Amino acid sequence: MSDPSHPSDPLLPVDGGSPAYEPGRRRRKRRSLPGCLAVLVALAIVAGGLWFGVTRGVSWIEDQFADPEDFAGPGRGKVSFEVSDGDSSAQICRNLKASGVVASVQACIDAAAADPDSPGIQVGFYPLKKEMASEEAIGVLVDPANIITNAVTIPEGYNVDQVVEVLADRTDFNASDFERVLDQPDRIGLPDYADGNPEGYLFPSTYSFGPNAKPLDMITAMVDRWRQAADDAGLEEAAERLGYTPHELMTVASLVEAEGRGEDMPKVARVIYNRVENPDNGITNGLLQVDAAVNYALGKEPIARLTTDEIDSVADSPYNTYKQPGLPPGPIEAPGDAAIEAATTPADGPWLFYVTVDLGTGETKFTDSYDEFLSFRDELDEYCATQSDRC
Repeated sequence: MSDPSHPSDPLLPVDGGSPAYEPGRRRRKRRSLPGCLAVLVALAIVAGGLWFGVTRGVSWIEDQFADPEDFAGPGRGKVSFEVSDGDSSAQICRNLKASGVVASVQACIDAAAADPDSPGIQVGFYPLKKEMASEEAIGVLVDPANIITNAVTIPEGYNVDQVVEVLADRTDFNASDFERVLDQPDRIGLPDYADGNPEGYLFPSTYSFGPNAKPLDMITAMVDRWRQAADDAGLEEAAERLGYTPHELMTVASLVEAEGRGEDMPKVARVIYNRVENPDNGITNGLLQVDAAVNYALGKEPIARLTTDEIDSVADSPYNTYKQPGLPPGPIEAPGDAAIEAATTPADGPWLFYVTVDLGTGETKFTDSYDEFLSFRDELDEYCATQSDRC
């Protein structure tokens, strides 16, 4: 039997309070919400990281194997694009991308690599558009006919005023724009011996000026071209050899340009040197008697015959070679390559006179005899009497 003073019923608490456990009733556990939320956040971060990594990986794979970005073309608007000296295909493509012409450098490089003519892309400005297909942009650049140029031809024998007139006529600038540049000779590259006077140093040639060329660029290009011709002819070395200054040789070259033609040019140069170097020959008295120089003093176009009144009207001019002995103070017009070459390498001969007896063919006769010279003048007179439209 059990002892009533020491109950052992498991349903009753030892201290007589409420039962510790009731049949049919489960104990409820307390939930920890902050812990669950942390797990969910961690899972979300992991999932997001996986998504970002997969997305970046897919993008990287696409970048490696997909075609580079390119515009469909044909483009819009206008772009004046410059290819500079020394530009590689890659540099051209970078510049095209920066100008908004192509969508990507790589697509452009691929298009250039596919075009066999791309290594021959020439320096210059080209008319392109914004948002062109790379193949089309390269197609424009490989054709030199597409180069934007303003071709200006300066003929041999033009003086500064005539050069300015041509430039003003063939470009978008006024004569005054060029005259302002010519008034600043230090900026255009004239040699020191030109003494600031551009006459004779604006070389006659055909120039291709880009769309961004300014009057300073154009005039400087002409002086640079003169420098090339002078170096090719050895102007400064020849001047030292012949006993003249380079400026004096340029003056002789300008007289030769005005008076001579073709193979006669070195002989005309020799006549000039013979007269300058032998002023006491008893015939010419040191006078060159070059009509073209007097015409320069008169401000007139060259003509075949001068009147006594015309010569006397500019008697005090240093360019009047009928009145003033020796060379005039400077060139009277721009000589070309042949005239400069003639001045630096004159022909050998005793001649003191020359007369162009046929202005149509340019036939010119040379002599050191005054009497023979007069007979040549008679031939010219007869020619003028029958061909008055040329005299």
